[in-house]
Amino acid sequence: MRILFVCGRARARSPTAEQIFSRWPGLETASAGVSHDADEPVEVDHLAWAETIAVMERAHRRKLTRRFGPALRHARIVCLNVRDDYAFMEPALVRLLEARARRFFER
Repeated sequence: MRILFVCGRARARSPTAEQIFSRWPGLETASAGVSHDADEPVEVDHLAWAETIAVMERAHRRKLTRRFGPALRHARIVCLNVRDDYAFMEPALVRLLEARARRFFER
């Protein structure tokens, strides 16, 4: 399964998710951000590659839909409801991501 993790600036939440879930068997991961100043901005190629798009907040889903509407039709979009309160690879963030994503990406 190819999963694109999306947050605002692609600096903490989505890169952390990309890294931890890349270790799970059967998952390929990438990360990007919806903000104009994202370290890795979301592009159509990211969306075409992904089978599942995991956004951190509902606002990210709305931004994706507004900007890329038709390019999202093939992918399942899930919201992990993870607020922007964490640093990259912060242990509390890792635990939260694993707990929230488990039902979507169970090993």
